[in-house]
Amino acid sequence: MADPSSFASPACCLTRHLHLRCRADFGARVLRGTAALTARAEREALRCLVLDTKDVQVFKVTVNGQDAQFAFGEKHSFKGTPLEITFPNELRRGQEAIVEISFESSPQSSALQWFTPEQTSGKKHPFLFSQCQAIHCRAIFPCQDTPAVKLTYYAEISVPKELVALMSANRDGEAPDPEDSAHKVYRFSQNVPIPCYLFALVVGALESRKIGPRTLVWAEKELVDKSAYEFSEAEAMLKTAEDLAGPYVWGQYDLLVLPPSFPYGGMENPCLTFVTPTLLAGDRSLSNVIAHEISHSWTGNLVTNKTWEHFWLNEGHTVYLERRIGGRLFGEQFRHFQALGGWRELQNTINTLGDKNPVTNLVINLDEVDPDVAYSSVPYEKGFALLFYLEQLLGGPDVFIGFLKAYVQTFAYKSIVTEDWKKFLYSYFKDKVDILDKVDWNSWFHSPGMPPVKPTYDMTLSNACIALSQRWIQAKESDLGSFSSADLKEMSSHQLIEFLALLLLEAPLPLSHVQRMQEVYDFNAINNSEIRFRWLRLCIRSKWEEAIPLALKMATDQGRMKFTRPLFRDLYGFDKSRDLAVKTFLEHRASMHPVTSMLVGKDLKQDQ
Repeated sequence: MADPSSFASPACCLTRHLHLRCRADFGARVLRGTAALTARAEREALRCLVLDTKDVQVFKVTVNGQDAQFAFGEKHSFKGTPLEITFPNELRRGQEAIVEISFESSPQSSALQWFTPEQTSGKKHPFLFSQCQAIHCRAIFPCQDTPAVKLTYYAEISVPKELVALMSANRDGEAPDPEDSAHKVYRFSQNVPIPCYLFALVVGALESRKIGPRTLVWAEKELVDKSAYEFSEAEAMLKTAEDLAGPYVWGQYDLLVLPPSFPYGGMENPCLTFVTPTLLAGDRSLSNVIAHEISHSWTGNLVTNKTWEHFWLNEGHTVYLERRIGGRLFGEQFRHFQALGGWRELQNTINTLGDKNPVTNLVINLDEVDPDVAYSSVPYEKGFALLFYLEQLLGGPDVFIGFLKAYVQTFAYKSIVTEDWKKFLYSYFKDKVDILDKVDWNSWFHSPGMPPVKPTYDMTLSNACIALSQRWIQAKESDLGSFSSADLKEMSSHQLIEFLALLLLEAPLPLSHVQRMQEVYDFNAINNSEIRFRWLRLCIRSKWEEAIPLALKMATDQGRMKFTRPLFRDLYGFDKSRDLAVKTFLEHRASMHPVTSMLVGKDLKQDQ
């Protein structure tokens, strides 16, 4: 089964280990060095190896120390350019060769964001981070950039000596750079095989705080103590995850807080989860993202989707585990509350994308589709809904976690497709095949829109949110006096998020209503990113002009795509703010993350 998002042919030749030696050049904004790939022939008389690249220069290739011929193929709009390497001598099946490539990344690499000192919290030093998922590792160095292939790696990274380098690997020491007294070399080792999308690098003026026996939090000095407080539940979550899914095999579990332009909530880079600073609410209320990234240490990082068309295998199972951790730590009613919130998030996404849109299928077709463009909450929340539905069908949470643990054990260190998952489900529940046969698999996997069945949810924590949102939806002008700050007294920040999310699923409220809501609840004063995001969307949808500068500020002060894209889309959809939204985007474009700027550009019809 070929990967439509990659040029590599792992059936012919498999890369099994990477030895990377490179230096970060902040002046030129490039990484340059050598990538030595240990490649194994998977068939007889192998003469060539095709690697993925994207905007990468290649200066020289050797195979077992001998110069090798190489040529670039035709450039593809988002997949990049295949690099074909011809071996000096053919390889027998099972024979290994070391393919060493001298390369340099582009200053415009879609995998990297370079910051000037002014763009950082500390304002003194530059900063660099990578984001390889889904198909951007090829924009750093040539590789088989498909999740079907897993390799171990060793890396030596030379950086300015006042900075710290970290990677998705265990730290293996540092030393002065013998070739440059202003630089220092950091060494890293990843002995568990990983797909290329989990390769990660960060370089900056980073400090750490120990928050658990296997966990350091890393951030710029200005944020490190706040981060240590916010994420202090990490070890309890890790222990719970091990109890649910099996032993944690990666050694260290560190957390890194990135600059605000980081495009995702979190990224499950092995040994070093990357997170957005928008999680720093001050009350640990957004720590479910940490539970999510921890869960990926099993589902995603150990058992991996073979192609991005089966991304739900990574994300659906990870959301399921994340919510099981939440259930253990905060109670089963809380798990159901989060699960129902996820169902609403799915409704919201499908309202935006359209219920006939093929990207709302659980298993999607990525022929000539950029995975970044197809990305949405669907694989997360439709995937979770299927697993939650199956849990209820097959005997409850205790029965279903047995399946999940066995699934991880069976497919650990492998990459699989949906059919492998389904076959295993049927073999594990072989006494319940009659129940499984009643599931409408075809609709779940291959139909767009909402799932064919809605699971059952405990409503205890949701009822207050529903009741208050209904009061606002049904209120006439004359009823607005009946609202007061006391309405929110018993509500948690999770419930406030849900209250606003429910209002966003309805037709826009009259302007008078959102103005009254601000009077009594003072949502403008709340800095919790999830609450503020939904509140500002609500205001823009109700055409409240005073919210325009606040929404633009949030869309540009941070770059988490979950917030930035809908805010820009809503501002673009409001006639009073459309031109300003476009103007603001064009002013900020150069300093935005490359993927965010590409996608917001499409949303605002500014794509170059």
